[in-house]
Amino acid sequence: MKYKTGTINLQEGTVEEKREEIKNYFLQAYELDEKLFDLLKDKKSIYEQPNRLRHPLIFYYGHTSTFFINKLMVSKIINKRVNKYFESIFAIGVDEMSWDDLNSKNYSWPAFEEVKAYRDEVKKIVLELIDTIEFTMPINWDSPMWIILMGIEHENIHIETSSVLLRELDISHFKNEESFLYCKEYKDDYLKNELLDVSAGEVVLQKDRKNPIYYGWDNEFSYHKANIKDFKASKYLVSNGEFLEFVKDGGYSKLKYFSEDGLRWLDFTQTKMPVFWIKKDEKYFLRQINNIVPLPLNYPVDINIYEAEAFCKYKSEKLGFEVRLPTEDEYYRLYDYVNAGDKKANIGLRYFNQTPVDKYKFDDFYDVVGNVWQWSITPTYPFDDFQTHPIYDDFTTPTFDDRHALMKGGSFISLGNETLKSARYAFRKHFFQHAGFRYVKSDNECRTKLNDNVYETDELISQYCEFHYGEEFFNVKNFAKASVDILKPYLNNIKTKKALDLGCSVGRSSFELAKVFDEVLGIDFSANFINVGVKLKKYDNLTFKLKSEGEIFEDKTISLKDLGLGDIKDKVEFMQGDACNLKTLYTGYDLIFCSNLIDRLYYPQKFLDDIPNRINEGGLLVLLSPYTWLEDYTPKANWLGGYYKDNKQIKTIDTLKKNLEDKYELLELIDVPFVIKETSRKYQHTISQMSIWKRK
Repeated sequence: MKYKTGTINLQEGTVEEKREEIKNYFLQAYELDEKLFDLLKDKKSIYEQPNRLRHPLIFYYGHTSTFFINKLMVSKIINKRVNKYFESIFAIGVDEMSWDDLNSKNYSWPAFEEVKAYRDEVKKIVLELIDTIEFTMPINWDSPMWIILMGIEHENIHIETSSVLLRELDISHFKNEESFLYCKEYKDDYLKNELLDVSAGEVVLQKDRKNPIYYGWDNEFSYHKANIKDFKASKYLVSNGEFLEFVKDGGYSKLKYFSEDGLRWLDFTQTKMPVFWIKKDEKYFLRQINNIVPLPLNYPVDINIYEAEAFCKYKSEKLGFEVRLPTEDEYYRLYDYVNAGDKKANIGLRYFNQTPVDKYKFDDFYDVVGNVWQWSITPTYPFDDFQTHPIYDDFTTPTFDDRHALMKGGSFISLGNETLKSARYAFRKHFFQHAGFRYVKSDNECRTKLNDNVYETDELISQYCEFHYGEEFFNVKNFAKASVDILKPYLNNIKTKKALDLGCSVGRSSFELAKVFDEVLGIDFSANFINVGVKLKKYDNLTFKLKSEGEIFEDKTISLKDLGLGDIKDKVEFMQGDACNLKTLYTGYDLIFCSNLIDRLYYPQKFLDDIPNRINEGGLLVLLSPYTWLEDYTPKANWLGGYYKDNKQIKTIDTLKKNLEDKYELLELIDVPFVIKETSRKYQHTISQMSIWKRK
């Protein structure tokens, strides 16, 4: 079958023509995702966990469909869930972040047939939306159709990541049949690699959120420019044969070749060869996705970045001069140098495996695009004017941590946005992702570290950092600390084992609660917010930029130690979650603390129906809110107050009393003021009402 390799052009055609094109694009991704799992001969195998740093396969089978529903709910395109439980357990868990809950005891995975029925129902909903949703041409990231495209491109990513997990699963789980086209040009010899010239040139990347030609993730916008000097790059990707020289020379045992992090990975895994190689009776074999073949020495090697860096040091010794992985900008220069966008490549499932490193020619080079992803030495970083998309604000920012490296060029199974020159995907350095490499000899500037300090780049997150961790203004105390301090007298007569800080934002109240409670869990919908707390736990301090005036920013630093929170930070954990659809495991709390949360929820009544049942007898529910209901956050039909009904004022506190009075006693209502600093001369003064409720 021939698949559409590229993504949708967002500027060409009429609305109706675009509907039809997007519908076919959606069906390709949705059905291809399922076809991957059809490679399993027994559906029981879908409950296997090929990689202990990932969920069982059933999670990924359900995840891509729940992504559509969750994003459509957040964007208010739909207002009704399909399956609340599924949309909770299948929601989060991709990049081995600290908030990814990989504990299998916390899940009761549903039957495959139930998940398939769910996927079919979601499929109908999305197809109907594609047919009926109102949008105009051209499509940009403010368009409701952008959210549909977001779900499709997200599924394209998971087609690839799921194929890697399947590749890690024992071969006994697979059918003995070929459902895709395979390239079988296997050889037991390989071409000698060589370094070829790449001339100097300017690299420019520019993508406009308001008028993009193709879908893009947040890190692809807006502008980037670099001047690259002459350098040399390897003609071919490093082949299995070339890498076998390193293996046979005992490269994995020579610690001098590995970085400090690489040594830790090596010590942990005790690996002696690439993960997809198999050695039996002194012969090497290659595990492809669903078969095993004698190791083709003429195919590109699959490795992680630690192995690639070690090989480059080994190769440098052999050559007598330094070679290394290319930077992202050097890759772009090579791409332009050979006009790579106009060439054929092993990409978009032309084959269901890799091909010889000399099969696809790009002028004097080979495989500048496709075959395997190519590791770069560049950590993920934001372009100028970086902004997160409000519906998927945690796509990239959690990777601004020097632990993720950018990969370029796509692989044989890459589709859609992944195939574009502008695509900027990054993975953790110990990951495997149908990824290989080429090496360069270069004097160009080589950025290998994002920052010397732990840094926050997003302007909104920085403002929240200042609000939660900053000083008092106009004699109004820091809100997060003051709220917990006001609450402390009410905590004297309750158990203080477990607290939940729901809507924890950047984590200050979670740390303050840990002064009283044995364990505190902070949950927020935004991974960007909880990532601040995670970084502070790990590094103790964080530097952020705060707007001073116009385009002028000042650096400010948070230190848990300076705030008297350094000794209790290990009592705090952070997880990403939806307050309107929490996982069932979050229960049995002595306190649930919700600060400035309810008037920012898309369905606060769902929250009120659920959250009281998660608190122990005698425990407290604490709600703070200024009751600033806005349709930007909550559809007016879902407001708990702030409107008239039958000529009567409906106030939020009365709605809270009506919902809670059967199970809870209202202990106190307390006004808590706060000041938000927007610039050095602009402040926002607000008063939040704290209501303290005790479980009867």
